Amino acid sequence: MRLGTLELEPGAGLSPMAGVTDAAMRLLCRAQGAAWSVSEMLSAKGWIYSQGKNREARELLARLPGEGVAGLQLFGREPELMAEAARMLAGAGFDFFDLNFGCPAPKITGNGEGSALMREPELIGRIVRAVADAADRPVTVKIRAGWDERSVNAVEVAKICEQAGAAAVAVHGRTRAQQYAGRADWGVIREVKRSVAIPVIGNGDVKSGADALRMLDETGCDGVLVGRAAQGNPWIFREIRAAMAGKEAPAPTGAERVEMALRHFELELTLHGEKGGVLEMRKHIGWYAHGMRGAAKFRERVNRMERPGDVRAALTEFAREAEAE
Repeated sequence: MRLGTLELEPGAGLSPMAGVTDAAMRLLCRAQGAAWSVSEMLSAKGWIYSQGKNREARELLARLPGEGVAGLQLFGREPELMAEAARMLAGAGFDFFDLNFGCPAPKITGNGEGSALMREPELIGRIVRAVADAADRPVTVKIRAGWDERSVNAVEVAKICEQAGAAAVAVHGRTRAQQYAGRADWGVIREVKRSVAIPVIGNGDVKSGADALRMLDETGCDGVLVGRAAQGNPWIFREIRAAMAGKEAPAPTGAERVEMALRHFELELTLHGEKGGVLEMRKHIGWYAHGMRGAAKFRERVNRMERPGDVRAALTEFAREAEAE
């Protein structure tokens, strides 16, 4: 699949997720076969007004060697500010810009951003055009099926984005009203694919290699994004690559899951420091341990820890218990 002049490897991409897809997560997913990834969302207005002095924003922009192809996701509703942010961030080291028209979080949609823009297709077009004209690399967009079931307009929005210069469109098959509940409507993805010439990337309810193959077959989409199914499970990308090659990939053992959590933890410490790294890792540890014996008590224990050494010791002990199973 091509994004403008950018050639992507076969496989699935890591979907942007706030508080999740930092450089550590992107690196680990890449190591397991992710073809590309997208960063957490960055406020264009916030970046411009802070002049890059905001610590959290700087951490969001961090990259690690070996991540592979990665896009920087921007959100906002002012075309001129979105374009200015793209110009300012040209040297941030990302391979493409991704524009967020899909986030359903109330704190985002309450400001008329994210998926709230699905109600303003014309404004979406002006934003895409402004960024495409300002950027020196491909620009992609992430949209939802629509705002609610009465206003499913992904096809209309995708056409506008294509005309405005988008290199690809990723479609989450749920409306904003659905949030992440119910089932994603892959029929919407199929209709978008039939309506535009640029690559269409499907998103929603891909939880296995078999799901990825089924989405590609049923929708005709050019690529697949994996979001929540990658939380605590970077091996899903290995599974999807194997499925695309007609093979099967082994499921990770309990010990492998804990070992990956330890590696993830060390990367988070590098990115966010001791205090920040411990806080960032709590949710990831819960995801890695999910379904394992004693996971609930282990998660509660780790969530009370504040020192990296204590977390390391707890993970090492949990790994020994996993190996003994």
